[in-house]
Amino acid sequence: MDTPRADGFTLFGTDLGVCGIAWGSGGICGVQLPQGSEQDTRQRMHRRFASAAEMVPPPEVRLAISGVVALLQGERVDLSGIALDMTGVPPFHRQVYELARAIPVGSTLTYGEVAAQLGEPGAARAVGQALGANPFAPVVPCHRVLAAGGKAGGFSATGGIKTKLQLLLIEGATFGEPGLFDGI
Repeated sequence: MDTPRADGFTLFGTDLGVCGIAWGSGGICGVQLPQGSEQDTRQRMHRRFASAAEMVPPPEVRLAISGVVALLQGERVDLSGIALDMTGVPPFHRQVYELARAIPVGSTLTYGEVAAQLGEPGAARAVGQALGANPFAPVVPCHRVLAAGGKAGGFSATGGIKTKLQLLLIEGATFGEPGLFDGI
């Protein structure tokens, strides 16, 4: 997948750790969940957006940062209005991301439910692959999409499923079946 050209990026603190965000003329190019340390997150941003300079973000990016910080503090914030630059994002992935952005804070869908809502009922694995490539987490809240049977499914961010479950706990997600948070 081609990444959009980012003009700048910045790091910002959250309750989970230091996140990163990159932007360009078409909107937010990528968001980075914490990588373990500020330096690790900075290095990851440099790898993902080699042409971008670390700089003070413009007002619309500062608003996006405020929203992400609030979400990660447990506020019920709707991030669906943040402009994303989806240059190079395949059409199916875009559809998955748009649908994921419509999942309310504290709610979840399964990979199969997302596939069915997209009119592709047999595409649960493809939905999972699209979400695994999500460059915008948590603005595109891939953590709100679970596997069938009350299982967490995967999560490609640092910390894997533990981070996914932590995000869902922060959001106050509730589930119809026991077991999802066992062992946390």
